[in-house]
Amino acid sequence: MAATSPELLTPAQQELYDWLADYIGTHHHSPSIRQMMQAMGLRSPAPVQSRLRHLQQKGWITWQEGQARTLQLLGGLISGIPVLGAVAAGGLVETFDDIQERIDLAPVLETRGLFALTVNGDSMVDAYIADGDVVLMEPVLEPSRLRDGTVVSALVPGSGTTLKHFHRKGATVRLEAANTAYEPIELPADQVQVQGKLVAVWRQV
Repeated sequence: MAATSPELLTPAQQELYDWLADYIGTHHHSPSIRQMMQAMGLRSPAPVQSRLRHLQQKGWITWQEGQARTLQLLGGLISGIPVLGAVAAGGLVETFDDIQERIDLAPVLETRGLFALTVNGDSMVDAYIADGDVVLMEPVLEPSRLRDGTVVSALVPGSGTTLKHFHRKGATVRLEAANTAYEPIELPADQVQVQGKLVAVWRQV
C-alpha cells in the first residue's frame, strides 16, 4: 500500500493503467512496449512511454525506462481484497453490503473477483475454520458445477449467509457443518444462492 494516495490520472493514463492491471493480473508479468502499443491502438512507442512516465511520476507504477519488464504497479487506491462483512458458522446471520476494510494480499493472491468474509461461530472447526478467521472466497458463477462437499458461503433470502459444505441432490440443497453439534440445513435449491467457494483461510495470531 502506498504511503500517500497516487495523483489522479487523465483518461488516457487511466486506460493504460487499467489495461496493465488486467494484463499483469492474468499473466503475472509486465507486458512489452509493443503489446501496450497494440492494446492502446497506437503506432508509435512514444505516447506509451509518455504515459508510463506520467504514471510513474504520479505514484501509480515503478518503471526503469527502456526496460518494460521492470514495470510494477503501485496503485494503492485499488489494492487489497474487500472484506464485505461477516458470515455465520453457527446459525444464519444478516450480511452487510458495505465494505468495512481491506486485506492487502495483492502480492500473494491475484485471482480476480476474490472477496473476504469474517467467520462468526464454530460450526466449521473440523474443517480448520475457526471463529474470527477470515475466509477468502471466489465468486461462483455456475453453482451446478460445484463439487459435492465444497465449502461455500450460501445466502438464504430473508435469513442471511452461512459457511457450510455444499451438497445437492435433485431439487434439494443440504448445507452441512463441520461440527457434529450442528444439524444440516436442508432447503429447496431455488431458495439458496451460493455466493462463493472457499479459496483460503486467513488467521491472524
